[in-house]
Amino acid sequence: MHWLSVLVQTPAHSAVAGPLTYQSELPLAAGSLVRVPFGTREVLGVVWDALDAASLDRPESEIRAISAVLEGVAPLTVAWRQLVHFAASYYQRSLGEVALAALPPQLRDLSAAQLARRLKRPAGGAVDSTLTTPDLIALSEEQVRAIARFDAEAGPFLLFGATGSGKTEVYLRCVQALLERDATAQALVMVPEINLTPQLEARFRARFAGRYGEAAVVSLHSGMTNPQRLKSWLAAHSGVARIVLGTRMAVLASLPRLRLIVVDEEHDPSYKQQEGARYSARDLAVYRGRLEGAKVLLGSATPSLESWHHSRPAAEGGRYQRLEMPSRIGLGSVLPKVRLVDMSLQPKKTVFSPQLLQAITERVARGEQAMVFLNRRGYAPVLACSSCDWKSECPHCSAYRVFHKIDRTLRCHHCGFTERVPRACPSCGNVDIAPLGRGTERLEEHLAEMLAGVRRPNSVSVQWPEGAPLRIARIDADTTRLKGALESQLAQVHAGEVDVLVGTQMIAKGHDFRAITLVAAVNPDGALFSADFRAPERLFSLLMQAAGRAGRDAAQSAASEMWIQTLHPQHPMFAALRRHDYPAFAAGQLREREQAGLPPFSYAALVRAEARTQAVAQGFLNAASAAAAAMEPALAGYAQVTLFPAVPMTIQRIANVERAQMLIESPSRAALQRFLSAWHAVLQATRQQPEGRGLIRWAVDVDPLAI
Repeated sequence: MHWLSVLVQTPAHSAVAGPLTYQSELPLAAGSLVRVPFGTREVLGVVWDALDAASLDRPESEIRAISAVLEGVAPLTVAWRQLVHFAASYYQRSLGEVALAALPPQLRDLSAAQLARRLKRPAGGAVDSTLTTPDLIALSEEQVRAIARFDAEAGPFLLFGATGSGKTEVYLRCVQALLERDATAQALVMVPEINLTPQLEARFRARFAGRYGEAAVVSLHSGMTNPQRLKSWLAAHSGVARIVLGTRMAVLASLPRLRLIVVDEEHDPSYKQQEGARYSARDLAVYRGRLEGAKVLLGSATPSLESWHHSRPAAEGGRYQRLEMPSRIGLGSVLPKVRLVDMSLQPKKTVFSPQLLQAITERVARGEQAMVFLNRRGYAPVLACSSCDWKSECPHCSAYRVFHKIDRTLRCHHCGFTERVPRACPSCGNVDIAPLGRGTERLEEHLAEMLAGVRRPNSVSVQWPEGAPLRIARIDADTTRLKGALESQLAQVHAGEVDVLVGTQMIAKGHDFRAITLVAAVNPDGALFSADFRAPERLFSLLMQAAGRAGRDAAQSAASEMWIQTLHPQHPMFAALRRHDYPAFAAGQLREREQAGLPPFSYAALVRAEARTQAVAQGFLNAASAAAAAMEPALAGYAQVTLFPAVPMTIQRIANVERAQMLIESPSRAALQRFLSAWHAVLQATRQQPEGRGLIRWAVDVDPLAI
């Protein structure tokens, strides 16, 4: 009989958080996938290690046997298991939770017999001779230099390239060189959002499917069906897939011959998981590259301040190599001119300044396209009564329900609670209830009213009657709910069937709109004075990315513009934005953070607690902090960390659950990690005390993005 240490999926706060012991008649290699009994269920497990009889923690007669081995799936590699172990340890989660969450959901549900039948299906790896490899475009001098340095140096690399500078072509060339050099090598290319995956996948398929086969390029993201995810995962795990394109979940995919990792738009907050194991896919990509000897290429026009800081000269302590491509592709291509409109000089309640409306009208008259950006969906963020203090508050959350005019509903964007718009004020009966503020739905309606008299010119490429009204389209989470809706709407924009595009950040990054020459940000001031120290960084990045959608066609780039309507045109951030000077903006932000002792000059973690009352949530956190102070000499790392008092979260109640948080800071990453590891047992014990009664859950968020 053989004794095995097996991981199953258990949450970090569970009493059963480590590997479990099972017996097997046959020896199994570490990394093998098995089905094991767990309570009254049978679940998927990963063999983590072999045990000897002397190390068993209970009598042999009490140890259950594994139910089946998943034949036909090679054991997960040592490097993959090391990656999972690091992620679980660093982000303070259980090994089983991280390991099993990294596997496709359908694999967790299939029995051994069902998986055997699934593996008999053809993989489709044959090369299609009808597919052709497109001719390669000529590279710019900056692209050539970046690729040469990438080939010659070890990395990791930060590719700092302006929007439209050809970063995607650099990714393609680096992947192509790898596949030509190594017949078995695999590459992982990550993007921040699902809606960016199809267009990137199309470019990679066009470049590589003709030479390596359709199955050589696969996608991995949560928008796929479970069978699709299983098929892609098996192709990557077996080595059939040479290129894997995916979102943050793909960083934990099994790629046994991984030699290159590309993280596009590495600054994007979407790379940070916000549920379960709160890992940063960007940071794990860098660690995985070092672990597996794979080169790592991070790319962005507005890098995160952490990556920018790490890419400073090696003499100053930098760990990344910075590759720069400041120019746009194409003869005469320039970045759009940034124009600021001082809204304090406009009449009150002005939404679109006359100057901006005139600029949009001129673009449409020339057959060009414009884009209007507002990062708030819905018709209005709140519905209010003019006679009393009633507002459309959510009864289950400490937030307002958003008014959606298209279906006459009030919808909470946090818990999903939806009701029809009342005919009169529920508090006083007044029928005069009106929307306050604007979302993209209201912005689209208002823009249509303001431009009602504008007519579109005749077009050769798109058939419409000359003098027809211009067409305004809106792209946000509400208009793209149905499968295929986003692709259809983007195709209309690319085909020239849309004159003015209105949307949220979904349209502000990653898309290659060739006819858009004007981008307008209507109300970006909210983040300028936010309590979150990362808000200016996120706003600058979003506005730079939005500006990058304009003038991507070299013939029109000289006339492209980015309009920003603001009440604070003298703000230093806008001065850097007008010059497209990210280095100056980053230098200023880093100086402020160093003076304040904020990341990347310190390290932080948040402990979040959820309960039915705020008193219980905060009481649990404060009790755990007091317990740590009481045992200070024995608690590793305590002397080098600062624990702040528990406070409610910004939105303190969601779905009738109260939420509180406690911030922990340290100048030493190692000390913070030592403390969190030692404090875990204290948190577990505190939950069993009176202070922990009524607690629903707690979780640790290491390197949080929002504080």
